[in-house]
Amino acid sequence: MSPSISELRAKTQPESVTGRVNSEHWTADLYLRRISPYLTRLLLPTGITPNGVTYLMILTGISISLAFSLPGAVGVLLALFLSQLQMLFDCVDGEIARWREKFSPAGIFLDKVGHYFAEALIPIAIGLRLMGDGDDYYLPFLGALLATLIVINKGLNDAVHVARAFSGLERLADKKAVIKRSLVSRLRSLANIVPIHRAYHSVEMTLIFSFAYLLGRLEEALLFLVVASPIVTLGHIVSILSSNRLKKSS
Repeated sequence: MSPSISELRAKTQPESVTGRVNSEHWTADLYLRRISPYLTRLLLPTGITPNGVTYLMILTGISISLAFSLPGAVGVLLALFLSQLQMLFDCVDGEIARWREKFSPAGIFLDKVGHYFAEALIPIAIGLRLMGDGDDYYLPFLGALLATLIVINKGLNDAVHVARAFSGLERLADKKAVIKRSLVSRLRSLANIVPIHRAYHSVEMTLIFSFAYLLGRLEEALLFLVVASPIVTLGHIVSILSSNRLKKSS
């Protein structure tokens, strides 16, 4: 018999998952975790593996950029839907893994690959969309530049774990990093008020570009994210070096 929704929630959505600071997206907190058990329950009898759902997440994430390549509002609306579906699959793969107690390093690897692909391809698709049949070749260049900076910025978090592993330090707990009271801590607090650093995730980028399209300001949105991205990346580096993330946990 299929598990009930309450049984699924109890086993697949423990506090250790829903209470994560850095790994749980705000859409999951707000509404996707309310929906995901129903899709998890639907997929369990099919025998699909957690990694199989992650592959669906990867394909969905890549499809966001393909949707943005479609002309008119249809492509934009499709991209909005796919960005939400990507995050839903991102919830479900872990829920199936926890229900079946089937975990693997390959699943973590594939999850990382999926987010890198999705978030790097979106600005490239926007740059190509803006160029259209014209000769504004600098726009695809800006899209590719933004994609590169996004990959670098995402890689910083993974570099922390690599640095700790190479140094023989224990795995870093998913909780808020401790930053000494300083100018950096005050700037970090300000960044949390205006969280521009979150704009480079697939859901947020899709929302920004979709609203910009509706306002006829798609090129301006791309330019803004390109200009802001080096500042965000530099701030991310300073934040990491000023925190306890590269130190032995007490």
